[in-house]
Amino acid sequence: MDNKFYITTPVYYANSQPHIGTSYTTLAADIIARYYRIELGEDNVLLQVGTDEHGQKIAETAKSQNKEPKEFLDELVPSFKKAWKMLNIDFDVFVRTTDPRHIKTASDLLQKVYDNGYIYKGVYEGFYCVGCEKYITKKELVADKCPSHPNKKVSYQKEDNYFLKLSEFAPKILGLIESGEVNISPKHRKKEIVNRIKEGVEDLSISRESVDWGIPIPWDMEKKSTLWVWVEALINYYSVTKFDADKNRFWPADLHLVGKDILWFHTVIWLSLLLAADLDLPKQVFAHGFFTIDGQKISKSLGNVITPKEFIDKYGVDGARYLIISAAPFGDDRDIKREDFDKKYTSDLVNGLGNLTARVASMAEKVNLEVDSKRNEMTKEVGVKLKSFEFNNALNLIWDRIRKADKLINEKEVWKLEGEEKKDVLVKLVGEIRQIGVDLKPFLPESAEKIIKQFAGPKIVRGENLFERLKPGV
Repeated sequence: MDNKFYITTPVYYANSQPHIGTSYTTLAADIIARYYRIELGEDNVLLQVGTDEHGQKIAETAKSQNKEPKEFLDELVPSFKKAWKMLNIDFDVFVRTTDPRHIKTASDLLQKVYDNGYIYKGVYEGFYCVGCEKYITKKELVADKCPSHPNKKVSYQKEDNYFLKLSEFAPKILGLIESGEVNISPKHRKKEIVNRIKEGVEDLSISRESVDWGIPIPWDMEKKSTLWVWVEALINYYSVTKFDADKNRFWPADLHLVGKDILWFHTVIWLSLLLAADLDLPKQVFAHGFFTIDGQKISKSLGNVITPKEFIDKYGVDGARYLIISAAPFGDDRDIKREDFDKKYTSDLVNGLGNLTARVASMAEKVNLEVDSKRNEMTKEVGVKLKSFEFNNALNLIWDRIRKADKLINEKEVWKLEGEEKKDVLVKLVGEIRQIGVDLKPFLPESAEKIIKQFAGPKIVRGENLFERLKPGV
């Protein structure tokens, strides 16, 4: 294993506030980063987050509020930083694509691609969806509307564009993906990309003549065009490693964590840009599925957006983290009922983890129990599940320990035992709880540290149920 790990999240399009959907990817990345910090050391892990801040949609949203794009962004972007801090996302760098350092790196990279002969000028004619910030083929339209934005009209555009020779790189990228040299996962997502490449890949328009709010094409002396927002945003993953000299060693990325809807951009388009610029390729791209709430896509227009703050106000930081990451097997789509959040919080955290730690602490304190103060290492099986993004299975292993500990208490009727027999059982239970705390560190960092500290010894002190927040009927 290399003694470094660089993990990225998408840079979220900064035209609205963060919500539980955008929190999903970011939290997953934080959990993985925390695991690798345990494995490799704090200084050997880089977690990138950020915001995507160019494009027509940003300009239009700002204009609707009578603001300049940068003014609008400077007011909105702090809400992302605040949301991630509230969720205890321990990111190392927050990149904004309006950062002059990113703009310079993106310009330099595209200039190199141009100098290497992989970009040419042509004419693009077709439908354009502002909501997606991309061209839409006629085959993709549903009832003459973009399938992702059925309430908005697509425009028909014809303009001079610069094109990347995407078709030239398609055979090489297909080989890299099929061989596993670039790991696309889960397997069914890899199959989707492979099949799409085999259907045929056309060259890609990478500029926009009609969009002013963007990075100017570096070699275009007339300054008539800007880089397509999707292309320049991808470059942020590389540009953050150029911000400081000590970050250079983290390239290439070990893992790009993305939603399934942007996998094509992070595989075929991104790999083509890197090959054209003679840069090393990322090692893995993992595309997760989505969860809907009460059968509906999370949408501001539908009024079912849940913000991180709402979740945290109700369930606490670790409660929110647990409910978000355990909402669905990572990689799959799943529909969640709002009422399920309360049920899961109560069953798993209040009556499960919280009740177990409170019961054992109370019994241990009464017998003046002394325990070994050594720290445990993470359970190997939990680590294996984390490395393969099986968050639900990792949590199942931990909750299986919780259930077994509860079963031991009830079968032995520990509260009735006395003397050394009681101490022996409690020592075993304390060891189990301490292991549970260590294994939970990537998932519930605050609660895990409280549990580890409380049960570290040499004496155990009484503790309250960490998760008793909800009142009956809430």
